[in-house]
Amino acid sequence: MTQRMDYNAATPAGMKALGGVYGHILHSGLPKVLVDLVYLRVSQINGCAYCIDMHSRDLLKEGVTVDKLVLVPAWREAGALFDAAERAALAWAETVTRVAETGVPDADYAAAAAVFGEQQLADLTIAIGLMNAYNRMAISFRAVPAAAAR
Repeated sequence: MTQRMDYNAATPAGMKALGGVYGHILHSGLPKVLVDLVYLRVSQINGCAYCIDMHSRDLLKEGVTVDKLVLVPAWREAGALFDAAERAALAWAETVTRVAETGVPDADYAAAAAVFGEQQLADLTIAIGLMNAYNRMAISFRAVPAAAAR
């Protein structure tokens, strides 16, 4: 795969703005592993190789086991490997990322709201939207994953 353009160079102010949102999420109080699991799942849904590669590496560095990492796409069948907050966050990430298909049903909102407070859920939704934006940049301009750049 060949990168179409360096979007960071093309729009430094735009990417800095996205980086500011990323910084907000880092300081939101949401657990980093939970956020990175959400980033990974959103990237898997969108088929973003660059972000899948990056967030998988981040999760491994954070001590997430390979066993857990490889089961992210099938988290519903992974039993207690994912805790209640992770399961709620992953379910919310899936329904919000697929908003055109799901319409984000009331039952999905109620399930997420039962686990997360209003600020947490709003910040989690910002994180989901941010990763969807990053995925669209990386996919559109063919960002090369670290694993493929070797």
